[in-house]
Amino acid sequence: MSASDPIADMLTKVRNAVQARHEKVDVPVSKLKLEIVKILKTEGYIKNFKKVQEDNCSILRIFLKYDDANNPVIHGIKKLSTPGRRVYSGYKDLPRVYNGYGTLIVSTSAGVTTGKKASEKMIGGELICTVW
Repeated sequence: MSASDPIADMLTKVRNAVQARHEKVDVPVSKLKLEIVKILKTEGYIKNFKKVQEDNCSILRIFLKYDDANNPVIHGIKKLSTPGRRVYSGYKDLPRVYNGYGTLIVSTSAGVTTGKKASEKMIGGELICTVW
């Protein structure tokens, strides 16, 4: 069964794997998912990721990150824009996540970026998700 919202499906798999304390999670690869995972890596929410070819299909293997006490680094991950309700915002109105402690991921005309970088570049776009 194919998901009607593959981004939400990826975020749910990551959320469930973090709660179950898994070391890694596999999701089907796409360009948008790859950009989101790159942001999660640069912001320090995951250890690493890699593209893997298995049985004639590409998957994205995401290695999850935990602290010394085996607590997950990702406390929450929430999808904002859905296929039935797209959420857009200008650069002045971009929401802050946990008073700046979380990260907002935005799809802009200049590519997928964080909310901080989008407001610095003065470009708005579609709000994809928040991570804290």
